[in-house]
Order: sequence, then C-alpha cells, then structure tokens
Amino acid sequence: MANRKVLIVSPHFPPINAPDMQRTRMALPYFRALGWEPVVLACVPEMIEGAVFEPLLEKTYPSDIRVIRVRGIPYQATRWAGIGSLWIRCGASLRAAGDRLMREEKFDLAFFSTTQFDAFSLGPRWKRMFGVPFVLDYQDPWVNDYYSRTHTKPPGGKIKFFFSQWDARRREPGILREASGVISVSDAYGPSLARNYPWFNAADAKLLPFGAAGQDFEVARMHQPAEPLVPFGDGNFHHIYTGRCGPDMSSSLSILFRAFRMFLESNPAEGGRMRFHFIGTDYAPRPLGREWATPVAHAEGVEAFVSEHCYRVPYFDALHYLTRADALLMVGSNDPTYSASKLYPYVLARRPMLIIFDEQSPVTAIARRIGCGARFTFRGPSDIGPMAEAVCKEWFTGGALRAFAEPNVAAFHPYTAESMTQQLVQVFEQALTRHGGTK
Repeated sequence: MANRKVLIVSPHFPPINAPDMQRTRMALPYFRALGWEPVVLACVPEMIEGAVFEPLLEKTYPSDIRVIRVRGIPYQATRWAGIGSLWIRCGASLRAAGDRLMREEKFDLAFFSTTQFDAFSLGPRWKRMFGVPFVLDYQDPWVNDYYSRTHTKPPGGKIKFFFSQWDARRREPGILREASGVISVSDAYGPSLARNYPWFNAADAKLLPFGAAGQDFEVARMHQPAEPLVPFGDGNFHHIYTGRCGPDMSSSLSILFRAFRMFLESNPAEGGRMRFHFIGTDYAPRPLGREWATPVAHAEGVEAFVSEHCYRVPYFDALHYLTRADALLMVGSNDPTYSASKLYPYVLARRPMLIIFDEQSPVTAIARRIGCGARFTFRGPSDIGPMAEAVCKEWFTGGALRAFAEPNVAAFHPYTAESMTQQLVQVFEQALTRHGGTK
C-alpha cells in the first residue's frame, strides 16, 4: 500500500535557521516509516529577511525529500516602506505553488507548521478547491492578549501589532472551524482558543511540543563555530543561554542576576570567575536587534559579568555552546503559557542546568516529570526577592551548579523527535477520519 501524501507548508526551511521550521525538519526522517510521504512548500532562502544560513541543517533529513521553493518580492524592495512581512511579499507565490501541486498531484492532507499565521488561510482554500483536509500547528497563539494584558511593548510596535491582531481576530475563527486537526506546543493554547471561541473544544488541540533530535548532537560535537562567542578554557565558569529573550523574561532574569549579586558579594573570588552568556536573544535583523538580558543585569549591578549577542546564530553553533558550557540557563517568561522547546536539547547536552520559570509554565511540569535541572519557580514579581535568595543558596553557594543529574530516560522518551512524529502522524490519521474516512 502506497504511503499517504502530506503537503507541509513551512515558509522558513533549511538552510534557513528559524525556530518555526524545527518541527518539520526533525519529523522528516520518520514520516516514511510511519506511512506518509512528505512534500515541503517553502520560500527560497533569499526571501527571508535577517536570515541565518546554515547548510548543515540540510544534512539532518533525507536528501530525497521534495522541497518546493518559491520566490516573491525581495525584502530589499519593500523595507524602505516599512514592509517586511514574509506573507505580504511571498504569500501569492506560496498560494500559486500550492494550487499547482494540489491540481497536479493527489495529496491526502495539508499541514501548516509555521508562525507565519497568514499561511493558515490556504487550508480552507485547498479544502474547498481540492477536498484536502488540513491540520494547524500553533507554535504561538495567533490571537495574543499577552501584550495588552501586561502593557508590554509588542514586537514591531503597537500600531503594527494592533492591525495584525485585528486581522487575526477576523480570520482565525473561520479557519479554525474548518481545520480537521490542531496541535500546539503549549497546553494553554487549547483552553485559550476555547475561551475565544465557545464552539471550540479545548481537548481537540493536541499538546505536541517540539521533539529532541539526538543525532543533531552528533553533528554538533564535530562542529566548531567560525567566530566563537564564548572563550571556553579561559579559567572562568561559563553559564550559557541560547534563544529568544524579551521584556516578558524580566522576572526570571531579575531572579538570576540578583541571586548572582548576592553570591558575588559574599564570595568575591569565586563569583568573579562566573560569566553569563546570552546568545541569539532577538529575532530582528541587523542592525535592529536589541539586548534584553544586559539591561536587567545592569539594573542588578552585575553587567560586567554578562555578555549578550542579540542576533541569531547558526543552530549547530548554539548546540556547540550548550555541549561545552559549564552550566546551562533556562530562564522563562512572565507569561505562564510560554513553553520553551529548548528544554529538550538542553537535556541532551548533558550539562548542569538552572531552570527559572513561572510555576504554571508547561516547562515547569515537564522538567519535574523528567527530573532535570535545579528548578525554581515564581508566580509574579513579588517572588523575585525570595527566589533570588533560594537560587543563591542552592545553586551558587550549595554547589548544585556543578552537579549533573541524569534525567528519567523513560519519562524523556515521549519528547524525542521520533516519538513526537509518531504522535503527529496519529493526529494526521484522526484528521482524515474527521474529514470522512481514510482515503
């Protein structure tokens, strides 16, 4: 029996290093054995503004996977007018290429795995024109009240964010109604959709975080960054954080830096050897990137011990830093729905780990379940002082920072890329059943 065929819409795709292509990239090696033939629809790398090119990523999935790449309007032609949106520039090309594929070939399913939410609109289109059901991957909330609720400045500024949210509230319900399956990286997204749309059943959103790809670390251990950002071997103790930061991480960063200041004051010799590196903390392209960790370190008086590289780095550079670190930092958002998929590669890096997250975050529950890291939780700004004292006592002074605890292997298995892909395929099968039976 021939494999079923799925068209995966992932505008960001290797050799582009972008967070929202990771689910697709890590699933590709397993689809065929599970009965599915994937075809990926993406943009050509040159269309991605501020892109980090990383050819090594293309070696992590089968070379014979079909990847259809489209062009659009280059960002250089629109940036002068303040227009950088990938969908505005390339959406028409993605739609035309998808229409052609659907017309010429038989697809059983479309899968949208991207934070370019406008691409979701192709799902109802292809369902109506070609009878193909679709599954949506919520890697972030499309309608997002976090910034208005916390009075935090949104990415891109208030005006752009206001119009994007107006458009999201207008379009999301109709698209969601027609979806045959929904997955999400956070268990908060299903209930959030149900609150916004009473007809939506929160249980219909399958919780499916990104998986951990062990083979990536085999590549990483052979890799050396072209321009190293961390001076390993200089006699200092290096804490490493890789990935996005932002104003929503103010509480966890304050806890970390205040705890370190307490330790430094009581142990100046040992504290003087501590270094904290924050790598790839902003998504904005050069030269627009902003530092997010350094201002908090400055407010706590420890900025001399902190370095921040706010621009994105190659994926395997990031894994290199994780595997060489003396200790890893997992600092979380003030938003309790925030789920950081970086936890899984952190676990595979097998280094001591400090975790500071909101008590209600999915990361907190998962870390407890698999027994990884030294874990500290907060419920709001009032917890900063007490948690800083706890981190100082247990992490810096108590020696937890030098201890590595093996995670519960059985508990961690569901979070591997292979297991996550098995669960994803189950969602595909259920989507076909909802649509009217397997084909």
